[in-house]
Amino acid sequence: MTKARLLRLSVVLVSIFMILLIIVYWDNVGTAHFYLHTSFSRPHSPGAIPGITAGEDWQALPDVDEFLAKLLSSSLKQNSSVSRKAEQLLVQGSSKPVVNNLEENVRGYDWSTHNARNSLDQEKLQIERQRTLREFCANSSFAFPTKDRSFDDIPNYELNHLIVDDRHGIIYCYVPKVACTNWKRVMIVLSESLLDQGVPYRNPLDIPREHVHNTSTHLTFNKFWRRYGKFSRHLMKIKLKKYTKFLFVRDPFVRLISAFRSKFELENEEFYRRFAIPMLKLYSNHTNLPTSVSEAFGAGLKVSFSDFIQYLLDPRTEKMAPFNEHWRQVYRLCHPCQIDYDFIGKLETLDEDAAYLLQLLKVDRLLRFPPSYRNRTASSWEDDWFAKIPLAWRQQLYKLYEADFVLFGYPKPENLLKD
Repeated sequence: MTKARLLRLSVVLVSIFMILLIIVYWDNVGTAHFYLHTSFSRPHSPGAIPGITAGEDWQALPDVDEFLAKLLSSSLKQNSSVSRKAEQLLVQGSSKPVVNNLEENVRGYDWSTHNARNSLDQEKLQIERQRTLREFCANSSFAFPTKDRSFDDIPNYELNHLIVDDRHGIIYCYVPKVACTNWKRVMIVLSESLLDQGVPYRNPLDIPREHVHNTSTHLTFNKFWRRYGKFSRHLMKIKLKKYTKFLFVRDPFVRLISAFRSKFELENEEFYRRFAIPMLKLYSNHTNLPTSVSEAFGAGLKVSFSDFIQYLLDPRTEKMAPFNEHWRQVYRLCHPCQIDYDFIGKLETLDEDAAYLLQLLKVDRLLRFPPSYRNRTASSWEDDWFAKIPLAWRQQLYKLYEADFVLFGYPKPENLLKD
């Protein structure tokens, strides 16, 4: 009698465990991406389980994973049908976006069309960008902080810029001041992570900026730990192996100018209190500063570009806290030597790169990438902005951002680094 009860209890416990395992696996690996492979997807060997690429770092999958893969595959037809319906709905909303945000109305959009014949040879361009990145990551003579650590060595809090879309099998690492607002909007539309009156957004520009940058809107890698505990790194690696990973970069010095203009030339209460007040005290010898940015601007108290550069070069800055994301180096935000990115876009070729990427992701029928700003910070402005910055400071600043210049193929600004 006791053995029978123990047997029944064991069956119940095993059943509960299997159900929980199925739920966790379903939630993490997803179903849609088993079928909606992009052109970047790695080829599978006969009989291979979708979602996992075989390699030296992967052990043979346990029987339970094979069971789960078969179980998930059984819903292929149903999910394909749902995906087609979603495409039809999204295409209906892919007309020219309506700009309804004050800041974006002020900046203005460039609605000019681009001749496909004049577009860059994107395939060769991507091969060259990835080759440059991988060569310098493998070059032992080129060193910079964190270069040689493994993915497992990256602290969880440093993975907060990796946004995941399980519906289409995409991972995007966002870099502030590199069109990240609009790329986040695209990710929201694709993942359907935000609803408007109960319906997913279909037009990226309909999504308000305050929702776009709300951290609760996006599923990022650093959230995996809270949700999946000790299994989180394993699941991250599965997605990194299978999903399409992309990022967009920008000339590092131009990005700094853009960050300065956005955060210190416009009235920004948060950045005034957190950064401007300490800068004005440390580098401009101001005391008894106003508590609000509007009062400070009214009194003519603004951080200068020189103050900003001194702040970046001051060794005390990073001892207090890591660089803010708007001026933190890309290699620290996106870990390009630890993550094998499938696509590297650049702001300098944003329109062509974005159109090509959406086509490769096979989502170009669902949406268009929002147009770029007319008054985007230009690289030709560098000479003027750095004219009053001492040569020694410019040289130190280059060393601080050298890895971003080299890894992403930006030429060394020799004109700024010599007398």
